[in-house]
Amino acid sequence: MTAPEDVSRYLQAGPHVDSDHPAVRALAHKTTNGISSVRERAVALYYAVRDGFRYDPYAIQAIDRCFTASVVIEAGSGFCVSKAALLAATARAAGIPARVGFADVKNHLTSPRLRDLMETDEFVYHGYTELWIDDRWVKATPAFNRTLCDKAGVRPLEFDGQNDSLFHPLDQSGRKHMEYLRDHGSRPDVPVGEILAAWEQVYPKMATWGQQHISANFEQEAVSELPAS
Repeated sequence: MTAPEDVSRYLQAGPHVDSDHPAVRALAHKTTNGISSVRERAVALYYAVRDGFRYDPYAIQAIDRCFTASVVIEAGSGFCVSKAALLAATARAAGIPARVGFADVKNHLTSPRLRDLMETDEFVYHGYTELWIDDRWVKATPAFNRTLCDKAGVRPLEFDGQNDSLFHPLDQSGRKHMEYLRDHGSRPDVPVGEILAAWEQVYPKMATWGQQHISANFEQEAVSELPAS
C-alpha cells in the first residue's frame, strides 16, 4: 500500500509563490472568508485570479521579480506563469496545498505584436496550478480572463475543483484552439532559471523583450488566429 503523500511543504511560502505577502494573504482572506469547503475555497480563488487580474504577456521580462505572485496584485495583471503562482500563493494562504506546473502548448490566441515578438505560436513553459483537493492534485489554469476570451472568441476555462482545467481545446466555433505538446511537471516554486534558459532557446528576441517596456493592452489587440473551418 502506498503511503499518503506529504503535502505540507506545499503550504510554505516561496520566493515567487509568496503566500506570506500581506497583499496575497488579504486577497485569500477576502475571497474565501466564510467558505468552509476546501473545494469551494479553491474554486473561489481560481475565479478571483482568473478574472480579477488581466492576462498580459507583455509583462514578461527576463528578471526574477516578474514571476512573483504578489507582483500580479501590485500590477493588476500578469502572464500565465505569474498568475499560476498567484493562484498557488493564495491557495496556500487559505490553507490549501498548491504548486505550480508547466507545459509547452501550441496556442492560437495571440496578437500581431505578440506574434512578432515570439516568432512562433508555441508557448514554452505555459504555467498552470495544481491544488490539493480531496486528497489528490487537481490542475487549473487561471491565465486567460473572461473578458479576453470573449473578445477573442475563445471559451473561458471553467473550474469545479474536481476535474482538471488545463487548456482551451476549442474556440467558440468548435475549431481547435490549443494543443498540448509536452509537460514539464510541477514544482514547489517557479524555476525561473530553467524557464528563462528554455525561452532563450525558443524566442530569439527574448534578450530584448523586457527592455522594450511595452505598454500595449493585449486584451485590445488579441485575436484567435485560426484557419476558417
